[in-house]
Amino acid sequence: MTRKINLPPKKERHRLFGSVEPGVKLKPTEKEQMPDLQNTKKDFLFTIDAVGISNVKHPIIIHSDLLPKEQTTIATFKMTSKISYDSKGTNMSRFTEQLEQYRQNGGFVLTLSNLYDFTKELAERLKQKDASIEVTFPWFYERKGPSSELVGLNHAEASISVTYQDGVGFTSSASLTSAITTLCPCSKEISEYSAHNQRGFVTMNVEFTEGYDEKTDWKAALLEAAESNASAMIHPVLKRTDEKVVTETAYENPRFVEDMVRLVAADLYELDFVQAFTVECRNEESIHLHDAIASLSYRKED
Repeated sequence: MTRKINLPPKKERHRLFGSVEPGVKLKPTEKEQMPDLQNTKKDFLFTIDAVGISNVKHPIIIHSDLLPKEQTTIATFKMTSKISYDSKGTNMSRFTEQLEQYRQNGGFVLTLSNLYDFTKELAERLKQKDASIEVTFPWFYERKGPSSELVGLNHAEASISVTYQDGVGFTSSASLTSAITTLCPCSKEISEYSAHNQRGFVTMNVEFTEGYDEKTDWKAALLEAAESNASAMIHPVLKRTDEKVVTETAYENPRFVEDMVRLVAADLYELDFVQAFTVECRNEESIHLHDAIASLSYRKED
């Protein structure tokens, strides 16, 4: 039998669960009269390399050379600045104020030029000589089945970073992680028939050249470097005729993780807008409990 409950008024219910009446408030309520601990000037021993906020979720607008040409997604922001030994702290609210300002002015469009403007303005808002921003987001692109040509959406994990330093200028970099298929060359070589394959992940971190103007979509270029060197590409929609093409393509193009990082590195080396790069390939092995990994780094001569 359900017990009948005689509910007291809401205010009494709050008191029942611990709420109390507001106490006497003696501290100032006007901003100008409030103490500002962050702006305290004193010898605080050490300069801090980076202080700010991270794990900030915010909508962004992305332009792409691949369909869909324009897309809205949710990005994760990290924003920091250096503070000298004689400053106690930073003004955390100014980071999100800057982000909101861009949202209200038509949305945060993720281009390198916008990020340059954002970081310089952020440094000025913080009254610091530097600022950094890192934006991480899923990037979607259409992929057709190789035989049926049925379309679906794939996605890669992308990230772009910009640092501004007063009197020095900007540095910028980006990364992309793409899923691929790899087929084991050793398995193919020693087996009478068949060969084991696995899902691999290629992560490319690139440093942009000073004159990079985004006429080439860095996302599409890095995706091409990963997928064109794999045993086969990953597809969101596969019919039987597609699966035949994909599995045969993988068998015709066996790849170790060592092969992958060298082949991808060669493509990145040929990209004019890339000054330096790191490539890593990680295979989720299908016949082992461990992953197989390889990586290499290279910097072009200035």
